[in-house]
Amino acid sequence: MTYVWMIAAGLLLAASVLTTARMLIGPNTLDRLVALDTAVAVAMCSLAVWAAYSEDSTVVSGIVALSLLSFVGSVAVARFRVRDNEGVGEHDR
Repeated sequence: MTYVWMIAAGLLLAASVLTTARMLIGPNTLDRLVALDTAVAVAMCSLAVWAAYSEDSTVVSGIVALSLLSFVGSVAVARFRVRDNEGVGEHDR
């Protein structure tokens, strides 16, 4: 059973590294927003794996709170974000 936890941890680590790379390299703000949402999802999955590994259910309320905050934050940023090419010049579009 230890191999299952090690594989899960390795996959979550790989996902977080790839997500961080996308967040840093992302060519526009929407790419970075999606990467941030993915990073929060990976963090929630990591907490869930930890809760299953340690057989501790007190983390579940934190996962629910994190998911709600992530959803509200993503909707707010998507609603009020400024376009990447705004302010460049009106004749360039």
